[in-house]
Amino acid sequence: MTQDPTPALRLFGTEESVPPPRLLRAGPLSAELEAGNLRYIRYRGAEVLRAVSYIVRDKDWGTYNPEITALDITEGPDSFTVSYAARAADDAQAFSYRARITGNADGTLVFEATGAAESPFLTNRTGFVILHPIAGISGSPVTITHADGQVEEGRFPRIIDPVQPMMNLRALAHVSPQKHRVTCLMEGDTYEMEDQRNWTDASYKTYVRPLALPWPYTLAPAEEIAQRITVTIEGADGGAAADPVLCLSLGAQQGPLPALGMGLDPDDAAAALGVPAPLKALGLSHLICHHDPRRGHDMESLRRQLRVAAMMGADPWLEVVVVNVDGFWDEIAELGRSIAALGVRFPTVLLSPAPDLKCTLPGSVWPPAPDAAALAEAARTAFPNSRIGGGMFSYFTELNRKRPPIDSLDLVGFTTSAMVHAGDDRSVIETLQALPAIARSAAAIATPLPFSVGPSAIGMRANPYGAAPKDNPGNIRQAMNFNDPRQRGLLGAAWTLGYFAEFALGGATAIALGAPVGAFGAVHAPAPFPQPWYDDEGGVFPLYHPLRAMARLRGRALRRVEISDPVRAVALAVDGPVGTREGEIWLANLTGAPLALRLPAGTTGMAKLDAGSFLRAARDPGHMDKLSPPPGPEVEIGPYALLRICGDFGTA
Repeated sequence: MTQDPTPALRLFGTEESVPPPRLLRAGPLSAELEAGNLRYIRYRGAEVLRAVSYIVRDKDWGTYNPEITALDITEGPDSFTVSYAARAADDAQAFSYRARITGNADGTLVFEATGAAESPFLTNRTGFVILHPIAGISGSPVTITHADGQVEEGRFPRIIDPVQPMMNLRALAHVSPQKHRVTCLMEGDTYEMEDQRNWTDASYKTYVRPLALPWPYTLAPAEEIAQRITVTIEGADGGAAADPVLCLSLGAQQGPLPALGMGLDPDDAAAALGVPAPLKALGLSHLICHHDPRRGHDMESLRRQLRVAAMMGADPWLEVVVVNVDGFWDEIAELGRSIAALGVRFPTVLLSPAPDLKCTLPGSVWPPAPDAAALAEAARTAFPNSRIGGGMFSYFTELNRKRPPIDSLDLVGFTTSAMVHAGDDRSVIETLQALPAIARSAAAIATPLPFSVGPSAIGMRANPYGAAPKDNPGNIRQAMNFNDPRQRGLLGAAWTLGYFAEFALGGATAIALGAPVGAFGAVHAPAPFPQPWYDDEGGVFPLYHPLRAMARLRGRALRRVEISDPVRAVALAVDGPVGTREGEIWLANLTGAPLALRLPAGTTGMAKLDAGSFLRAARDPGHMDKLSPPPGPEVEIGPYALLRICGDFGTA
């Protein structure tokens, strides 16, 4: 008999242990020390910076997990000091450095590091990164001191900036939402800023070195790198303490709940056909069938994907990678003839030139690719009865940097991943904070066309910034994972509900999340990577349940839900069918701690998906259909748990 899954597997899909961060305090100043770096720098309890980190990256933008030794921490009531040695290495190269961090009650924080390569070291970035949070900062003023000493008054961007909103930096000063004056002095190199919301990070990132310089670059063994960040904080008291009990209020109708789909890799089609019952029960609107001739995809691989779509009762969308630059018209025409010979029609056809699957950094020359408008015209000729979509199969970043020809298309699309820059649990969840800005920016790019998003997941289906996403045979948390363990845990379900809610409220007409099976799957099937407990028991993953619900509720009137603490939870509401008063609210706990919720007036029934119901939910696709009476005016929601609330909540 298989042993029941551990609490860690239920929450995160992995047994990997994560040491808790060390909280450092110096009077009103605090910061969390995690893997040698600082996160959540607060003054009088209010966050002023998201992070100050010293990072070492390889030639594919992968971030090393350094080995830290000689760690020494000294704390007093009014100061703290941290020092350590670190080594970032793989089988080919190594970089060693020493770091020192000091914090004082007067609001001064200094983080300095000095290091050198042990042999020629190929890197895309080695040095400090500072993250400014976006909440209450987006669109606000900032004083910019450039490397040459000139001072300029600017603003943090509101609409997501496609390139670098601030360059040639030495210092930045801004006022936090709690009226603290925060200044970051950056020494040892020239810094610049990018708008990390492009990649769904909830931050603006200031970093070394300028992207206009060649990359990757080689650090010579004799080359010492010395850098220092000095943060000074002055001003007001912290904000009011949060109410420990969450409260909800429903706003006006926001339009119909959008269509929900998934993506399918041809390699997973056979496995998907092996689990027909739970996939059919999902009730998806569409299935995006991927076709890339460079991977050997042909009409037979399309036939298998069409069989999966038919089995699921979903409309097949076609996602085509166009290989040829000069001969793209003939390539698309031949594909259209071959698909017509299959006797099927794809209602929506999405196209991308192969060169656009890789990132082109600001200042770099775009590689040769077919003209986007001509590509759309060729598609319209080859697929005369289909809706033609363009944009990017990669991330919003690439869409923002290479705008589609709106006049030639019917639809604009893009995808995202939650782990381009960081792979820890909190960073993954924080990506939800950036989605409203992405939705606003995507709508501005696409207008007057509709925009769709996906197929997206926590993990990366492709890596625009390197050779490939990271394989994950150890089933661990790491940035740029292909198969990420949290896809199979409650955290993945909470993230999925939050993702759908933010883009639904943001105006997307179609959202594709995950895949039927595989690394981004909703249902277990055998795979060439570990899926602990499920490999023995099978079943559906926790995120299956919010996906099934959102598919079921398609077209119902969507209502915004205001939450007393939106950092800790996310929710959306839908009205009942026309002529009824019964509605639904779906809420996810976005933290690793239990939350108390005051149920809205009119609640008549509820269902939970949490660690206690994990086994039942894995074995029963209809688990969240079973409602129980509310236990009282308040209910506890476990870590990363989901709650379905039904009742008469009044009209908008």
